[in-house]
Amino acid sequence: MDELAEEFEAERGRLRGLAFRMLGSLTEADDAVQEAWLRLNRVNSVDNPAAWLTTVVSRVCLDVLRSRKARREDPFEVLPEPAADADPAAEVELAESVGRALLVVLDALGPAERVAFVLHDLFAVPFERIAPVLDRTPVAAKKLASRARQRVRGTSPLPPADLARHRRVVDAFLAAARGGDLEELLDVLAPDVVRRADAVALPAGAALEVRGARAVARETQVFGKRAHFAEAALVDGAVGVVVAPRGRLLLALAVAVEGERVAAYEVVADPARLAALHVTLLG
Repeated sequence: MDELAEEFEAERGRLRGLAFRMLGSLTEADDAVQEAWLRLNRVNSVDNPAAWLTTVVSRVCLDVLRSRKARREDPFEVLPEPAADADPAAEVELAESVGRALLVVLDALGPAERVAFVLHDLFAVPFERIAPVLDRTPVAAKKLASRARQRVRGTSPLPPADLARHRRVVDAFLAAARGGDLEELLDVLAPDVVRRADAVALPAGAALEVRGARAVARETQVFGKRAHFAEAALVDGAVGVVVAPRGRLLLALAVAVEGERVAAYEVVADPARLAALHVTLLG
């Protein structure tokens, strides 16, 4: 048992990262890893503990994803409080290391697609080992991963040079928003920029539309705290922003770029509108 415990501890970090990418929740990821440890204690011997634990954690995660999909989950307007035993700071740090846009995109995949993609594309597990986890053939598992890959890696109608320019502008906008510096915001906003927003994203009585660089810059300074949880992504084929504390999509910004400046942006926060957005990775 001491030897098994040592091997488990050696794998714990990798298993935790695997489960977090599959579930997007650190609490659930830790629960899946703990379940694997409990099951390891109930077997007499394991030839390849790393592979065995990967399979068990993946199956546990698949069950969680299927259960999550089967029950109706009400959309939320504010980020839900973490569980009592959760570590929000650790979850934020892990979300940053994984990439919030990736977690948002993974959350849109079906359970089997998500497991196949994470195992193969992110952890280099061969399809021969993925197939038993999903109760599919290796060929079917490969198709699931391929389909997921197409949904994760987005395409844009913009020419590559324009796409790169738009990303540069959006990244500059995010950096200025995080810093909260008014002059830096004014540099990246067009003089006649327009900010529109869903009512749910604003304080009561706030204007749904604001025009002019200085007025929009002041509004964006308020957004600064949330900008720390923001990342550029393709939003409906254009360079935009997802705001995803702990990897859960809270807001999206549809950004219009003209030249080297932001000409307009819209804050999408209504749950129905968020669900209808097509979010994919940039690059």
